[in-house]
Amino acid sequence: MSELTENTQKGTQLNLDEIMKKYDTESRFRSLDGWQAKLISILAVAMSLFHFYTSGFGLLLAQKQGAVHLAFTLALVFLLYPSDTSGKTRNRIPLIDFALAIIAATSAMYLVVFFDQLVTRSGLPTALDLTMGFILIATLLEATRRISNPILPGIAIVALLYCYFGRIMPPMIAHRGFNIARIINHMYLGTEGIFGTPLEVSSTFVFMFILFGSILEKTGLGKFIIDLSLALAGWSTGGPAKVAVVSSGLMGTVSGSSVANVCTTGMFTIPLMKSVGYESHFAGAVEAVASTGGQIMPPVMGAAAFIMAQILGVPYLTVVVAAIIPALLYYFAVMVQVHFEASRLGLKGLPFKELPKLWPLLKAKGFLLIPLIAIIYFLLAGYTPLKAAFYGILVSFVLSWLNKETRLTLPRILDAFEAGARGAIGVACACATVGLVVGMGTLTGLALRIANTIVTLAAAPAALITSNPIIAKEITKIFTLFFTMIASLLLGMGLPTTANFIVTSTMAAPALINLGVPPQAAYMFVFYFGIAADLTPPVALAAYAGAGISGSDPMKTGVTAFKLALAGFLVPYIYIYEPMLLFINYQTGSMIQAIISALLGVFLLAMSTIGFFKAKMSTIIRIIAFVGALGLLIPGTYTDIVGLALLLVIYIMQKMKEKKLKAQGIPITVADFNAASNK
Repeated sequence: MSELTENTQKGTQLNLDEIMKKYDTESRFRSLDGWQAKLISILAVAMSLFHFYTSGFGLLLAQKQGAVHLAFTLALVFLLYPSDTSGKTRNRIPLIDFALAIIAATSAMYLVVFFDQLVTRSGLPTALDLTMGFILIATLLEATRRISNPILPGIAIVALLYCYFGRIMPPMIAHRGFNIARIINHMYLGTEGIFGTPLEVSSTFVFMFILFGSILEKTGLGKFIIDLSLALAGWSTGGPAKVAVVSSGLMGTVSGSSVANVCTTGMFTIPLMKSVGYESHFAGAVEAVASTGGQIMPPVMGAAAFIMAQILGVPYLTVVVAAIIPALLYYFAVMVQVHFEASRLGLKGLPFKELPKLWPLLKAKGFLLIPLIAIIYFLLAGYTPLKAAFYGILVSFVLSWLNKETRLTLPRILDAFEAGARGAIGVACACATVGLVVGMGTLTGLALRIANTIVTLAAAPAALITSNPIIAKEITKIFTLFFTMIASLLLGMGLPTTANFIVTSTMAAPALINLGVPPQAAYMFVFYFGIAADLTPPVALAAYAGAGISGSDPMKTGVTAFKLALAGFLVPYIYIYEPMLLFINYQTGSMIQAIISALLGVFLLAMSTIGFFKAKMSTIIRIIAFVGALGLLIPGTYTDIVGLALLLVIYIMQKMKEKKLKAQGIPITVADFNAASNK
């Protein structure tokens, strides 16, 4: 790591553990020592070894694989996470939690031990089968509450109650109702409840990619990425903020947690941004927006991307390819806004002498990027994501020995395996619990009703506006997209991204598909907005974590993050109307035009958001810039021409304004104004 990196970290007197625990519920685990800590380590390493072995040498049957995965998960959650936040059991594991860990793991492993008998009497569960199912559902809900929050298990409980009390519900959502035995049988012994697609994906692809990221982190990839970002962008205008964007984007390729990304790279980038003149709330917001975008950045992305591939029935590589252009648009928007803000403030880059040298850095540790390249190669070569992750880990093991600092010795490997298991249990709990919600939808048929209801509600405004069926259909689509976006954002305020995606993809995405939206675009739409919830006040967890590090007001940081991510809120609408941006039925010429117009639209949008280009922009010019941005972002040659014309007008006007101000000696940037005031 560079001297600059080390000095900045030494000067950052922040308790990152406390910030993580405040804004990331998965970080609120017990601090154990002695034999209890060793027990946790043994369980976590055993969990990782199980997944590593099965991914390389053959998975168990899906239900068995999921059951073992869930048994490890529940045991670790009850041993690691206290039942409350009072702190009374922060340093020890009480007997009740040992008992709960054993009971929960037993109820999951019951499926593995008696699998053949359960298959033989399929549909005719015994009293013991139902008892084990009830225990697993109850302990799963409690475990999810501990590691997440009460919202997700609360939604699952409502779903279970709806299954039972269907006959007394309002006519629009009523059904015949099911008895407790039928509900437990469906949720526990079937393949559309707890052990459905979400948990299947969690127990295979997701776990292995989390383990892959954990191993890369132990090789020192995180430090290398920060130094590489400094060498690439630290010298430019507002360099430290661009370092935050680049490093967080690169870190996001191997980590799917917004808050964890903020705390990992933010402890370095946020103080560095503040040191060159960025305001605290802006520094925290930049890091939050950049870190959150990591979940949409190929090749790894967030856990929901693997589930999307499974739901669509397409190779994971298809999802990765589809995400490339939207992710680049997102990060281009953030980078441009950061540049304009730096220009407005008159901030400079860091001196070259303080920055790491690019070529010596690449020669010394550039090989750390090879595992990421290897993952892409394996996916392109036709390997499954599971095999790609397995071989990626093996490549990491071998390459780590090229440098003494990065060498994966046995203690480091064990630490990585333990960290991988700890990082996966939150996703596993969310996937298993949301399986209850998905199971409710398949058991009662509610998912189809909700999709039809959304379309019906969206059609009402269209009927009032026009009688033309073609125009009415387009208006209905716009309102359906808007309602789906709101639902995704609202759910995202209380649910982890993965759970949010599964719920909205089950309930809302079908409404978009019914209107003719390509399935891949529909699922990508809800995926994006589920992630965007981490940046949307009043519950913008990633932004609040950034505020905790920067020492700024959380709400102000959240609002700033929302503004910076505005392009991210528009990008999903763009690819709904221009599916070519997801490589769906694309033609090269048209696609190039769409990409260029989208980039220019994002450029104008950044101008409008920051209010600076060459010189300060008046309110009228900012409005014109916003209109021009919409013209370029909305598909169509005529709208592109309008947007380009407005861009040209703004460029000429702002260039003339800059020239005039310089001729009159009037300060243009904040730095110029401060310098003039001091004189």
